[in-house]
Amino acid sequence: MSSVSPSSVFNVKSNEKAKDLGHRQTINFNIGRYNAVVPNGKKQFSDLTRVRQKAKNTKWRAIETLDQQLELFEKNISARGVRVIWAENADEACAAVGEICKAKKCKSIVKSKSMVTEEIHLNEFLESMHIESIETDLGEYIQQLDGEPPYHIVTPAMHKSKEDVAALFARKLNTDPSLTPEQLTLVAREKLREKYVAAEIGVTGANFIIADTGSIAVTENEGNGRLSSAWPKTHIVITGIEKVIPSINDLSFFWPLLATYGTGQQLTVYNTIVSGPRKSDETDGPEEMIVILLDNGRTNIIADAKARESLYCIRCGACLNACPVYKNIGGHSYGTTYSGPIGSVITPNLKDKGDWKHLSYASSLCGNCTEVCAVKINLHELLLHNRHTAVEEGYSTLSEKLAWKLWKRASLSRKLMNTGSGSLKNKVVNSMFKSWSRGRSGLRFSAKTFNQLWKEKNGDE
Repeated sequence: MSSVSPSSVFNVKSNEKAKDLGHRQTINFNIGRYNAVVPNGKKQFSDLTRVRQKAKNTKWRAIETLDQQLELFEKNISARGVRVIWAENADEACAAVGEICKAKKCKSIVKSKSMVTEEIHLNEFLESMHIESIETDLGEYIQQLDGEPPYHIVTPAMHKSKEDVAALFARKLNTDPSLTPEQLTLVAREKLREKYVAAEIGVTGANFIIADTGSIAVTENEGNGRLSSAWPKTHIVITGIEKVIPSINDLSFFWPLLATYGTGQQLTVYNTIVSGPRKSDETDGPEEMIVILLDNGRTNIIADAKARESLYCIRCGACLNACPVYKNIGGHSYGTTYSGPIGSVITPNLKDKGDWKHLSYASSLCGNCTEVCAVKINLHELLLHNRHTAVEEGYSTLSEKLAWKLWKRASLSRKLMNTGSGSLKNKVVNSMFKSWSRGRSGLRFSAKTFNQLWKEKNGDE
């Protein structure tokens, strides 16, 4: 196990990427294309603010009654022959998949895009069992070929240019390095079709878990989710417990919101509701369907009345595209599955807060993430909440505590604030707060305080 702390890795990676102008140009170009189309997607809503608020209220209801919603979901989907497995953590989820693979004598799996399977490191687990697991989403497939995790919640290979992908395919698949994006897509399609035919098991996530019908809903643009769930004989769904929504009718606004804020579309190309395995009178679909409901720290978030708002997230990725920090350091610098503002909010609560509290400081607190959130999560306030709880729970260092204690004492003392010149204060403070100025410009005090200037002009009045 590495002794290097996540915060140290973050500092090294973020400093490296912040200076990489080529990386910045690529990601800002791709985010610029996203920004150009989102306004068109928003035109479908006559009252966008009301729809966003309705979505937030619906998720509030779902999370506040989560136990009831999940039990209803389990009851309804089990009635149609689906096996439901409750996994407390990543190890239990992977072990459940492993047992299914052993029972099916599985040698290969096709997997549609799923952040929760990245969260539990399913591919690495399957590799340890000598089972081939193939990512079928084009962006995820590119990342898997390159040996990298997803860079973005929605667009896994956002940091790669078309030239980067062409070079990767040439290196890994022996294709012509001058292929166009269309030609590269056809190459990937040909390779992946072979995998669909051979796979014994298909794995998908779920954008939404529907309680009243006992169904899972998947939204996508490539059709790989449908193929992964319908072609192999066994379909495994792995999903976080927070994905539940009370009613199938709620999809009427969640699907358009997710499409608009995720990709700028009015609706994604493929929207699928799966309620069970193939029936005796049906010709298509899997023979068996299993749903794994994953906790993996989510109940820790629910236990915090303020933080549980972060579980309203529908993974549209809008906050990443809006965040000035993400746009400069990129997704991999965060060192965790969920990057950007939402990742900085939930990761310290899903994992060890002492190791991951630094992510709550990876923000300018400009509030742009809150402004663009499809379900109006107060992300910048939750970042501050994380900072507060980290201190309350004793995760701040002695030097940090001492520094802020001295800062507070000086700030509350008019005598100390007026003591010395601006240059003297600069020297003292910047020598004390070296960790602050290591990644920022130094603090600069004016020659005189406002209090001193007031007295010079108005006397002691």
